[in-house]
Amino acid sequence: MEFKSFKDFYPYYLGEHSNKTCRCLHFLGTTLLIALLGYSLINQNYNYLWFLPVIGYGFAWVGHFVFEKNRPATFKHPLYSLMGDFKMFWDILRNRKIMFN
Repeated sequence: MEFKSFKDFYPYYLGEHSNKTCRCLHFLGTTLLIALLGYSLINQNYNYLWFLPVIGYGFAWVGHFVFEKNRPATFKHPLYSLMGDFKMFWDILRNRKIMFN
């Protein structure tokens, strides 16, 4: 599938995250990623930054392969998927229905 904009992509992205456990793992991974990034920047300890992709993708990919039973959209749409991760994270923070539907 090709998408002309992120606005067109996001409904597809949400459809690929219909499993509650998958969404929870995405949320957890993004939360830990933000926390580690903040810690590294505040303490000027950049040695931990190489963990960011491991944390970000690790939780998400477990969610997809184990619970959602699909391939992450990252493989075909890496930029839109990264944007989708942060938008879904923000949507969950603002509106818990996304997490618990």
